[in-house]
Amino acid sequence: MSEDLRASLSAALPEAMRGRDRVAVAALRSALAAVANAEAVPVEHGPRAGALEQALLGAGAADAPRRELTPGDVRAIVHLEVREREEAAQTVQAAGRPDEAQRLLAEADVLRRHLGS
Repeated sequence: MSEDLRASLSAALPEAMRGRDRVAVAALRSALAAVANAEAVPVEHGPRAGALEQALLGAGAADAPRRELTPGDVRAIVHLEVREREEAAQTVQAAGRPDEAQRLLAEADVLRRHLGS
């Protein structure tokens, strides 16, 4: 399911870009980045010394192992992205910025459609 959800988000991104849907592009890019960030292994857990390919920073840094996310992890990350947008929309609405609140709620709707909720 995580691959299905991730695949759904990834497949929707170029379609949104072709359609010049700025709201969908922003929401999808943000959600995919959040998933990718969750897969990252903290730097302090990497190898400390040795060959270049084991370096924490620099040329070998891109070869770090990635964390395997479960389908539930991916869904939880996307749910969190939805909730963050909804909370931010309330905050900016209270600050007198209804257009920004509307954009955030539209982004939340894009992600919610991919969750099926």
